[in-house]
Amino acid sequence: MKAYAIYCRDRPGSVDVRKAATPGHLKNVEDHLDQYLVAGPIKDTDGNIVGSLLILKAIDADDAWGFIERDPYFAAGFWESIEIDEFMPAAGEWIGGKIW
Repeated sequence: MKAYAIYCRDRPGSVDVRKAATPGHLKNVEDHLDQYLVAGPIKDTDGNIVGSLLILKAIDADDAWGFIERDPYFAAGFWESIEIDEFMPAAGEWIGGKIW
């Protein structure tokens, strides 16, 4: 397994669609919690949710795409853009220091 960072940006004006899809999304997160390294909403300077950031475990990029495509947020269609890249945790409190 590898780590993948998934950055999803919401479409402007999609707050109500996001809210309606949130219960299904949270259930999906709970059902697959073992795949998440960390996840949460992205907020703008006014505190409004404008996207999502997930770092999860996946076999490869196709597996990561499949994972996000099964999320109720994806089905709701309010993400304007989705970027998925392999991520290498290298330093910080969450990994207990540094890898070098």
